[in-house]
Amino acid sequence: MTKALALAQRAFELDEVPVGAVVVVDGKVIGRGCNQSVCKSDPTAHAEILALRQAARHLGNYRLTSATLYCTLEPCSMCAGALIWARLARLVYAARDPKAGAIDSHLGLAGVEFSNHRVEVVSGVMKEEAAALLQQFFQARRRA
Repeated sequence: MTKALALAQRAFELDEVPVGAVVVVDGKVIGRGCNQSVCKSDPTAHAEILALRQAARHLGNYRLTSATLYCTLEPCSMCAGALIWARLARLVYAARDPKAGAIDSHLGLAGVEFSNHRVEVVSGVMKEEAAALLQQFFQARRRA
């Protein structure tokens, strides 16, 4: 999660919502991403999507069945869907997203009955640090 937080800080420096994500297989980081929707003019350039894309390219397979994604914020519905399609083994996230989170806050997409895959979820890892960075970002936005 420390590496994901460093990527969230990078997003902050890019004036993007500070979210970072890393994909790990067998203790090795194979995918990294930070939010870049604004600078890439791409609504799908969320940290999780970018990290999943890099991991899939690294493995030469979109199925990430032995991978864990560490993310600083609870994934939205788009990213949660990508986790399911990637057959991700586990998601570890820091802070809940009461507005758009689709794992625990709303929808519960990681474990829905109609899906052919369920993602193991661990939440709250380093949540204070992730939440503080998000609060700092949005406070600065409101002042500007």
